[in-house]
Amino acid sequence: MEDIDKLVLDRQYTDFKVYSVTKIKKSYGYRVVLYYGDDEKNTQQFSGFKTKKLAEESRNKTITDLNNRTYVVIDKLSVKTYFTYWLEIIMRPKITSDSYDSYKNAIYNYIIPITGSIKLTALNKGRIQTLYKKVSEKSFSVTKICKVVTKTALDYALSKNLVSFNAALDVSLPKDIPKNKYRTINIDSKKTLNENQIKLLLEKAKNTPIYLPILFASLMGLRKSEIYGLKYSDVDYIHRTLKIERQLGKKPNMDNKNLKLGEYTKQEIPVKTFSSIRELNIPDIVFEAILEEKKKYEKNKNRRINDKTTPFKDYGFICCSTYGNPRSKSFHFRHWKELLQQCNLPNIRFHDLRASFCTILLKNNFSMKAVSKEMGLASEIITVDVYGDKEEIILTGVKEIEEFIKEVIPQDQTNNDFENDSTSITAIDEFIAKLSL
Repeated sequence: MEDIDKLVLDRQYTDFKVYSVTKIKKSYGYRVVLYYGDDEKNTQQFSGFKTKKLAEESRNKTITDLNNRTYVVIDKLSVKTYFTYWLEIIMRPKITSDSYDSYKNAIYNYIIPITGSIKLTALNKGRIQTLYKKVSEKSFSVTKICKVVTKTALDYALSKNLVSFNAALDVSLPKDIPKNKYRTINIDSKKTLNENQIKLLLEKAKNTPIYLPILFASLMGLRKSEIYGLKYSDVDYIHRTLKIERQLGKKPNMDNKNLKLGEYTKQEIPVKTFSSIRELNIPDIVFEAILEEKKKYEKNKNRRINDKTTPFKDYGFICCSTYGNPRSKSFHFRHWKELLQQCNLPNIRFHDLRASFCTILLKNNFSMKAVSKEMGLASEIITVDVYGDKEEIILTGVKEIEEFIKEVIPQDQTNNDFENDSTSITAIDEFIAKLSL
């Protein structure tokens, strides 16, 4: 990757000087000096003008741009150099591994091959429209990612005076790209479990390695990556609350060559969004299961305390192996599929337990703000779009789901305003007690 002058990116110039037009070799030109307030300066030369008049016109425009703070500080930067720098240096430390992979694919396989050789300042609306069209011929989904990447990258370039305007603004995607609602996923009632199905699932899961993950997902709405990132230090044993503040996954700026086999996808990383950091009440059955799992944890640790060959890894993870190692995100798969078959349940995803939990709350008319907070979602609209239409769930729910909701959250405990934005864990506890597990 070519070097970008970090001086002009990290700091804004505090003063400038534009020299008069002079003859440079066989043409005309002028020099610009940018000052940064700490005796640092950046000198640039503009030459090659055939006449003095052309050079004067360019010099006047430069002065205007400098005064208006729209002066492009690096004029010869290529699209390839800039987008590579933006992805690897600016974005990689900030985004999740999955987002990095998506951005990387869009930039290295599409944006750079199509526009990489031109200057960043030459990236106009027409060229961006052509970029979207060429990408759409191969992949609609990547085209949408390219639009996000291009607009965001040029916003940053504009903030650093690498371009004088964001050429990606107001450039639409090709008309043949399907326009779906943002992140819309409709819940199929056949993929939510009723009272008897949950009772059967929990009974069968009790002696499996994924019992706790199932409890966390179905009764607290946790994501799979959040579940495997839970530690005993996250539990407040006095107030019976659980802090969600990390997940397991890949660090986008981590070289897997420096990690042992199996560690690359099990690194501690921040949760999905700021809203995902939350503190939840723990239902009784989940709390009791945590205590039982803690006993097993201490037993395994004491048993291997002097084992130098395969020592116990005291990381403190609640869901871990007998050696204390964190679980991978695919650990549950075999046990989950076996459970579904044994219970003769629909072939649903593990994530559908979280969706079912959300549906229960929405169906009982809990506020969108409360559900968003409980689920760790970024906004109220995401709750509606991703996890189903609230009105449709309430009005057209099948009979089994209606009865299930009545058991989980009794009507006298319904709170439309949802004070303190917290769910009724007591109601869930009462429901679980009725299952006689």
